[in-house]
Amino acid sequence: MIEWACRVEVLAPKPGNVNAYGRGHGMEVEDFLHSAQAIAPVLSIPGKGVGERILAAVIATKTVVKTNTNLGIILLFSPLARATLEAEKPATLRQALTTVLARLDIDDARLAYQGIRLAQPGGMGHSPAHDIAEEPQVTLLEAMQWAAEWDNIARQYHSGFGDIFELGIPSLLEGFAKWENIEWATTLAYLTFLATLPDSLVRRKYGATVAAQVAQKASQIQKQLIIQGPGFQMETKLRAWDQALKRDLINPGTSADLTAATLLVGALCQTSELKFLEA
Repeated sequence: MIEWACRVEVLAPKPGNVNAYGRGHGMEVEDFLHSAQAIAPVLSIPGKGVGERILAAVIATKTVVKTNTNLGIILLFSPLARATLEAEKPATLRQALTTVLARLDIDDARLAYQGIRLAQPGGMGHSPAHDIAEEPQVTLLEAMQWAAEWDNIARQYHSGFGDIFELGIPSLLEGFAKWENIEWATTLAYLTFLATLPDSLVRRKYGATVAAQVAQKASQIQKQLIIQGPGFQMETKLRAWDQALKRDLINPGTSADLTAATLLVGALCQTSELKFLEA
């Protein structure tokens, strides 16, 4: 399911990312597919803690690609993978995830910091507290809670992945119910994240004003997609915005990571309305 979620996310028509429309930001679709193949078995190993999974998945990624393709995905998937092993049934995944997050300790932070440094994400800079260049003095959960105000991935640790369960899954369900096409449902979820939560990677690199402008455009296209549905006209709009974002070197990567996590949760918690793996 990990590899499936990564594959569907990267192949969906998501403006600004490496996607079904082709390469971008010096990366190819194949880089993400190879990365997905590398991390799936590592994240699925029983017994490993969240920090161990993060570091091991980054190391596995570095063996197949030379750039940071999936750090955000790794940070989101690692606690989900651990919670999956502990949940008694799909319906209790969120409860198990809450337990996993509450149990995070300084050792998880130390290993996660190592993984983040190894991945070398763009635009990180230095932080006045809990800087990843230094040894952590707090648990991984506490570090994420501190960063949650401006980082949407840290926000998921702080909220128990609230945006995934309460924003991503409903939009994915809505799109799949409308069109019975997982890639277009994925596009709707992506646009919903991008419209609702100004992308933290965009904000980190270009500032709050640009992030807000991208969110406003995403909101417009999201509403049009809901009304018009997939088709030539919508695909033309998505392609045009995709080209414009890439021309300006804007990559809403955090929104893509949240979308991938939504796909994984959807696959893990399949109901009669969520038969994604059969799509």
